[in-house]
Amino acid sequence: MNGIAQDELFELLDIHGEDALACASLLASPAGDGTRHALASLHARIGTFPSKSASADGCTETDWIEALLRVAPVVHRHHLSLGIPPESSAAILADVGLNLRINRRVHGRFGLDTWAWLTLHMAGNIFRIGRLQFHLVRGDAGGPAAVGDSWVLGVHIPEDGGLSPALVDTSFSQAREFFGRYFPDKAVTVASCDSWMLDPYLARKLPDSNIAAFARRFTLDRCSDAPADAVYFTFRQRGLANLDRLPRETSLQRVVLERIDDGGVWQLGHGHLVLPPAPGNQA
Repeated sequence: MNGIAQDELFELLDIHGEDALACASLLASPAGDGTRHALASLHARIGTFPSKSASADGCTETDWIEALLRVAPVVHRHHLSLGIPPESSAAILADVGLNLRINRRVHGRFGLDTWAWLTLHMAGNIFRIGRLQFHLVRGDAGGPAAVGDSWVLGVHIPEDGGLSPALVDTSFSQAREFFGRYFPDKAVTVASCDSWMLDPYLARKLPDSNIAAFARRFTLDRCSDAPADAVYFTFRQRGLANLDRLPRETSLQRVVLERIDDGGVWQLGHGHLVLPPAPGNQA
C-alpha cells in the first residue's frame, strides 16, 4: 500500500490494539467509491497550506478514516521531500492513532468523529514541535494576527502533558527555527491561537495556573461563544448533558462546570503573539 507495509503504517500513525484490527479490516478490501472520493480531496490538498478542514462532501466517517490511512504514506513522503526528519513527520501523523483512542473514550467504539481536523494534518502544513502543534497558513486566513504578515502559525495544544512556561518557551523557539529551516520562503513572525483556554474567565478564576500563563502570552483579539468546548476538552464528553455525573476533582474541572452551573457560557478566545527570534538570530 503506497510502498509501505501495514505494520509500518500503523507504527507511523501510532495505531494499535483494537483500533489496529479495525483499521486492518478497512484496508483489507479495495477502496470503495466514498473512500476514493475522500482520497481525491486529500491528495488535492497536499502542499496547498489550507486553513480549513476538508468538507464531508457526501463521504461517511468510515470513508474518511480509510482515506486518511491510505493517504498518510503519501504525506510522509511529502514531508521527507521537504527535508523534514522522519521523526518530525511521525510526531504529527501519530495524531491519527491518538484521535482513534480519544474516539473510544468519548463514544466507546471504533470511529473518528474528529476526521475533519485530521484532514489538515494530511495537507502537510501542521507539525508537532515540542509541547505544541503549529499550523502554517497564509496571513489572510489569520484574522487580526495577520496584519502586515504574509504567513501565520496557528497554535494547537495537544492533550498530553502540562503547559509549563519552560516547555511552551522551548516549543515556540523551536517552531521559529523549524519553519525558517524547512519553509524558508514563508517568513513567519506571528502566531495565532483560537482556544477556550484563552477565554479571559479562565485566567481570572485560575490566575496562577499554567493555562493562565499560556493565555497571557497572547493579545486577545476577540471572543466567540463555544458552549461545549471546555467540557469536551476537559472531560472528553460531547454536549452538555448529564454534567452532574462529571468529576469535580481538580480546580480546572470545578471551574469549567461551575461556570455552566451559574448560567455562564464558555467562549473561544482568539488571540495572537509575536514569535521570539529563532535560536542564533537574537539581536
